[in-house]
Amino acid sequence: MIYLDNSATTKPFPEVIESYTAVAANYFGNPSSLHRIGMEAEKLLIQARAQIAALLDVKESEIYFTSGGTEGNNMALKGISRRFKSRGQHIITTSIEHDSIMKVMEQLEQDCFSVTYLPVNEDGIVSVEDIKKHIQSDTILVSIMHVNNETGAIQPIEAIGKLLNEYPKIYFHVDGVQAIGKTPLSLEDYHIDLYTMSAHKFHGLKGNGILFAKDGINISPLLAGGGQERNVRSGTENVAGAVATAKALRMQLDNYKNQFGKMLEQNKFIRDQLESMDNVVVHSPVNSVPHIINFSASGIKAEVLIHALEEKGIFLSTTSACSSKTNTVSKTLLAMRVPENIAESSFRISLAYDNELKDIREAMSVLKETINWLRGVMNR
Repeated sequence: MIYLDNSATTKPFPEVIESYTAVAANYFGNPSSLHRIGMEAEKLLIQARAQIAALLDVKESEIYFTSGGTEGNNMALKGISRRFKSRGQHIITTSIEHDSIMKVMEQLEQDCFSVTYLPVNEDGIVSVEDIKKHIQSDTILVSIMHVNNETGAIQPIEAIGKLLNEYPKIYFHVDGVQAIGKTPLSLEDYHIDLYTMSAHKFHGLKGNGILFAKDGINISPLLAGGGQERNVRSGTENVAGAVATAKALRMQLDNYKNQFGKMLEQNKFIRDQLESMDNVVVHSPVNSVPHIINFSASGIKAEVLIHALEEKGIFLSTTSACSSKTNTVSKTLLAMRVPENIAESSFRISLAYDNELKDIREAMSVLKETINWLRGVMNR
């Protein structure tokens, strides 16, 4: 099996599973309990938060544990919007955000917020000047993804943060689910107020995530309850998940430091192979993250190629995992002005640091053979 769908989810590190199992079995107490078993669990939770804060070079009080990217995005967008509704009701985002952003924006519009959806250029990049042009007196929030989940395009987050630093009443949220451990990040230097992460995208476990929220930001909670996570996210904490997430993040950032060059080499090989094929177009911009390569094979039905490759032990995807079963044409590619007939035959290869070049070579050989075979069948 050659797994090339890591943007949908990654295989958990064995060490992560081991740490989760050990904590769940031996430190099962409720961190809010006053007895020794509860206090042992609380100590592990505190340590996990401190480890993540140190890895991201932020304060422990700025780290909140969530169930993943969707909850983190909901907490950030709804939490800020509802808390500061009296200050303003205008939000800026882009037309290519993940559904966990777009669907929240639709809900906020129903609550009388006004949302500006900015276009992107042919590389899928939003213009910083465009953001500045659309800032209004009642703008309270700008939400821009760091890395596009379909094409790997990197948004100019640092430049946007620098711009918004001149507007102290506007909060800057970044969906970093596809970015962490794959591209440079400095939450402080980029002037980011809120940043969302999901553990299963960096070899952690599903159902775990992180929301960074800068000190002093008073988020309106989604859930009322016992006041856990400093009254932002009530509910008994998932201690084992938090510990496993901290370990996964550390290991992912180590891989980023030590194996990024290997991934760049694999990305170049894949691009060269795709560009050598007839009627195949690569959509990911040259300066995108190396782990995502989006391409179209003209005339090939997406689901047919996916299943044909699966039979040969090669696993990749069409659009984002959250929308791949709906058979909808990628809104991201359409926003990049890709013709619909080409966009509907798009595919995504997404790598992890444990992929090896020999496997990539085999996968690309099988991909080329399968595309040619399918075209031959269609032309009979």
